[in-house]
Amino acid sequence: MSSPIKAFIFDWAGTMVDFGSLAPVRALQSVFALEGIDLSTAEARADMGMAKRAHITAILGREPMRKQWRTIKGYNAGPDDIDHLFNAIGPLMERAATECAVLIPGAADLVKALRAKGIRIGSGTGYSREMMAGILPAAAAQGYAPDLVVCAGETAEGRPSPLMTWKAMVDLSVWPARACVKVDDATVGIQEGREAGVWTIGVAASGNGTGLDLAEFTALSSEDRKTHVTASAEALREAGADFVVNSVADIAGLLPELEARIAGGVYPGVLPAQIHI
Repeated sequence: MSSPIKAFIFDWAGTMVDFGSLAPVRALQSVFALEGIDLSTAEARADMGMAKRAHITAILGREPMRKQWRTIKGYNAGPDDIDHLFNAIGPLMERAATECAVLIPGAADLVKALRAKGIRIGSGTGYSREMMAGILPAAAAQGYAPDLVVCAGETAEGRPSPLMTWKAMVDLSVWPARACVKVDDATVGIQEGREAGVWTIGVAASGNGTGLDLAEFTALSSEDRKTHVTASAEALREAGADFVVNSVADIAGLLPELEARIAGGVYPGVLPAQIHI
């Protein structure tokens, strides 16, 4: 059965793999620890979704990290320090990402359903191609192998610019933008989709906004779970998401509404966000 949707473009960590988006936090904390610096989880998560060089730059550019770096190192962090940290994080990121490369429940089933409708499957990530080395075969072994992967550094600018999404669309030969969908757990990824002119779906429970692995999330009381997910969903809505769901497992239920909007000529960003959490 054909669909008016031409392509879905999925983020990776926190969206399709790595429930809670844990790998980037672990790698960032490890690389700063090598410098004798304690990076809090909140600081690591504040810029999640950006390319890792830009992510490190953002962390070093604000308090309290600026003061902590200056206190421990005796000088303000500069470009050479950014280069050093970025060069050091590659192997740490690859290792952490591979360790966390478990598909989020429902991801493979969703992709199978989308492909049955003739929808192309693209993906984009704040990881470099080298950092993705272990994730790609691990995900494929679990049933997820997108048609295309766009990595950090493969466009002139990363998120929140639209270039990675546009590159995915060009390489997949799909258009118009309003017939394509971007799915992400990070606000910067939703901003990327808005700038690209595609539909955006935020995943509130499985990603950076909640920041818990599947076992931790499941163990929460219903009240605590609602508190975590509601805060995450609100951030994604404020970033401009057209829809917000708990995880990719919930997207199949949105397809009739999304297809009706596209077939009816509705453009992304026109109607109020729909929150399904």
